[in-house]
Amino acid sequence: MIQYEKVALTGFACELPENQISSAEIEKQLSPLYERLHLPEGRLELMTGIRERRFWNPGSSPSNGSVRAAKKLLQNTGTAADEIGCLVHCSVSRDFVEPATSTVVQRELGLRHDTINFDISNACLGMVSGIMVLANMIELGQIECGLAVCGENAGPLLENTIRTLNADLSLTRKSVKGHFASLTIGSAAAAVLLKRYTPGITAHRLLACAASSDCSSNHLCQGDASGGMTDKSAPLMETDSQELLQQGVRVAAQMWENLKRVSSWNEQTPDLICSHQVGKFHRELLYKTLHLPLEKDFSTFPILGNCGSASLPATCALAAEEGRLLSGHKLAMLGIGSGINAAGLAVQW
Repeated sequence: MIQYEKVALTGFACELPENQISSAEIEKQLSPLYERLHLPEGRLELMTGIRERRFWNPGSSPSNGSVRAAKKLLQNTGTAADEIGCLVHCSVSRDFVEPATSTVVQRELGLRHDTINFDISNACLGMVSGIMVLANMIELGQIECGLAVCGENAGPLLENTIRTLNADLSLTRKSVKGHFASLTIGSAAAAVLLKRYTPGITAHRLLACAASSDCSSNHLCQGDASGGMTDKSAPLMETDSQELLQQGVRVAAQMWENLKRVSSWNEQTPDLICSHQVGKFHRELLYKTLHLPLEKDFSTFPILGNCGSASLPATCALAAEEGRLLSGHKLAMLGIGSGINAAGLAVQW
């Protein structure tokens, strides 16, 4: 648990892919599986609340989206590239195993040669982890300004999951459940800018962060080792969705207790709550367990699905664009990632 005195969360930005695909369209592509197992159409949207999700054009790499989101954020905040002291790339998706995808983003943004850059990987919690690292560097006086970016490219995962489910005749109604979460994944890119807080000059203070984990449950959601998320990769992911839901919310409840202690907040303090976007049952159980008012929630999963590490910052960016996040608001950012890790940020917007 950490309190911050010197950190401003200056802004969010997101970039959404060009192509939309509905849950109904995915089920049409899965018609061989649905017909063989006699699965009812409409179950994907009914069970998740996800109507559609988005995907990049063929040939797009994770860094493409990251660069677009970063450029948008720098322009919106009037920040010059040479102000950035550290860049972290935080996606599950990467251009390649080596070098760090951050090197591509650093080059495309034209950052200084002495700007620190590296990748952080922490499943869907990657961007929150990146924010925490940059905030610590600013608080310690190591940098004045840091940029966290991510570009999630879920197209290869969805395409390979559909191919596998249609081709594997050994699958049953029970065994197919492990692939269900992969059908909820979408693509998006996001960027978050942090600066040293100066009263009267910088706004949007980062007040505190807290975390909790239970790594005995790291088997509940695992992706294979088929490389990054590019057109040439063929990733698969297996998830025990029901157990992950229960255990993830349990870990999040521990994290929320820690965040309340370090920030002196309570359940009624936040004006707006943005959480990692999974689906409607996850949202309902999370808010019920943490005793948070659901009317303060801002969600994007119905139109974006689960966009991995981009889900939480993209949701915050869209909340600001739509006028739900206003100056003076207290913003609670709550993230959960497979592993299981949970982390939360308290922000005075």
